[in-house]
Amino acid sequence: MSRHLEGKVAAVTGGGRGIGREVARALAAQGAAVVVNDLGVTVAGQRETSSPADDVVKEIKASGGKASSNHEDISTPEGGESLVNQAIKEFGQLDILVNVAGILRDRMIFNMTIEEWDAVIRVHLRGHFCTMRPATAHMRERRFGRIINFSSNSAQGAPGQPNYAAAKAGILGLTWSSAAALQKYNITVNAIMPGAATRMTDTIPAGRLPGTRPEATNASGTPMDPANVPPIIVYLASDEAADVTGQTFGASGYRISRFTHLEADKIIYSDGPWDIEHLFKVFKQTLGTGMKPPRMTM
Repeated sequence: MSRHLEGKVAAVTGGGRGIGREVARALAAQGAAVVVNDLGVTVAGQRETSSPADDVVKEIKASGGKASSNHEDISTPEGGESLVNQAIKEFGQLDILVNVAGILRDRMIFNMTIEEWDAVIRVHLRGHFCTMRPATAHMRERRFGRIINFSSNSAQGAPGQPNYAAAKAGILGLTWSSAAALQKYNITVNAIMPGAATRMTDTIPAGRLPGTRPEATNASGTPMDPANVPPIIVYLASDEAADVTGQTFGASGYRISRFTHLEADKIIYSDGPWDIEHLFKVFKQTLGTGMKPPRMTM
């Protein structure tokens, strides 16, 4: 069986646990050398005594793969640059960047503190930028690159997660903008909306996510196993996906889906500047028909 990423070098943020761990292991199994980044924090963002990235690297090496660990904070410019520089120094280049790292600070919008807002935006949205900026500079010089960003179904309207939803929606905009700008350099940029049982989903109250889900510790071998997410990432990271960019894919259980870009589904016109009274008259029969509330899908 051929290995689709032979000779490639990848960096995975948040690669110590959950989906990130499975992504790192899958890329390595397909022949890529992997720099596994994980700061080693709780779901809420507090530092732990050690980084699980080291354990993943040991697993990969024990299976005959190539890997090294990185413990830097990728929400800082210095952390993002260290990740890219480490890949280049240890393995000669960086071909693939997968941004998985994230935290949660859930709260209803009227109760959320500015610190809770900033912490989530910093790790998710700023973290993507801080790794993408140095990675794309290197990839542009080599005229090759594969970037896979992690958004979330929460971007479609998760109650009690205004900071997380905003960050994940922002990542979609970052993905689309970067894809349009970088395509001429043979760099693809795509986004994933994953569905799996992880430490993060364990913190979400029952009923807030559609369907039922096992706890992360019991997810192995079930549709919600994080190991079900990486196959589409391996494909997007491969040479076969050279013409796939600016897309958003869902990966949950045994299903992979493709989402459409935002587009107008109803349009009304005026012969000139809109008259307010006329808009009040026609709205309910035109733009106001068939409206759907924001919803999360898995």
